[in-house]
Amino acid sequence: MSASKFARRAFALAAFATLLSACSKAPEKTEEIRPVRTMTLAAGSVGVNAEFSGEVKPRFESRLAFRVGGKITARKVDVGSAVKRGDVLMQLDPQDLKLSAAQGLANLRAAETNRDLARAEMKRYQELRSKNFVSQAVIDAKVSAYKAAQASVDAAQAGYRGQSNQAGYATLVSDIEGVVTAVDAEVGQVVTPGAPVVRVARLDEKEIVIGVPEDKVDTLRKVADVTVRLWANPGVVIPGKVREVSPVADPATRTYQIKVSIPAAQQGVKLGMTAQVQFSSNSASPRIVVPLSALVQEKGVTSVWVVENGAVRMAPVQIGGVSGNDVVLVSGAAPGQVVVTAGANLLKAGQKVKLMPAEAAK
Repeated sequence: MSASKFARRAFALAAFATLLSACSKAPEKTEEIRPVRTMTLAAGSVGVNAEFSGEVKPRFESRLAFRVGGKITARKVDVGSAVKRGDVLMQLDPQDLKLSAAQGLANLRAAETNRDLARAEMKRYQELRSKNFVSQAVIDAKVSAYKAAQASVDAAQAGYRGQSNQAGYATLVSDIEGVVTAVDAEVGQVVTPGAPVVRVARLDEKEIVIGVPEDKVDTLRKVADVTVRLWANPGVVIPGKVREVSPVADPATRTYQIKVSIPAAQQGVKLGMTAQVQFSSNSASPRIVVPLSALVQEKGVTSVWVVENGAVRMAPVQIGGVSGNDVVLVSGAAPGQVVVTAGANLLKAGQKVKLMPAEAAK
């Protein structure tokens, strides 16, 4: 091999070795700086402003039923009929009930006959005793027989009264003044005692029934400024008051039912109308509010990322309620702190961040 070829090969090997050494060097690691959006915390008056749709319903609605069973022979009302106290709503076939009352009367007459016979015998033996014709033991037996017969009369009389009352129960009458909201049975149907057949609602007191999500129940329970607007007449504002809050959620909608009462003398409010219920209030003391996106859940603890010296640290907080789409913090955060509001789920403790315009931590 000539000297020139050997020199060229040696140069190529040296260049290849240099290239390999350059590729084997690990790249220098650069610390990741993640851009985030932040806000500076400030305490202020927190307003609760929420609106829910509901339905006008009666506060009092009676589900009326017959106290005895039987076949319905007459229906005197329809849905929407106005009724007064004592008006006849439905009637049952009274024939069987009348027969029972007649049987009770017959039992009473038989018991009275036995009692009269026992009383006559007792008096006759008492006269014989006065002449010393019978012993005292016989008199005691006759007195006992008379008392037993009198007790049978009392029992028969009570039974007859009960059967007579049942005959009167064949007619269903309204015990309130109101309007018929539903009819659950028709003529020819056989009903059992206690089965509701007619619903009658009072018209003197009405209320609005709404469904509220579980995260707003406790907050709205304390709100005193409640107003109602009817969809049929939205220009009229009706004052309302929270009367009842359901302790359990509806199994179908998973919302809590709230009943809002309205003045009894309010005109133009009809059952079944659609209404809008608005809750408005301001907190008595200043509160800190952050958007929901600022919260981070880790191991069952709710926290926020606080920016300090260009890095973030996790600060546990306690939630005190909601205000619109924001969350009210009662502890764990202080005015003047800078917290991350966007990108919080992508951070880790001590990570360097870059603040998006137009907020910068001092």
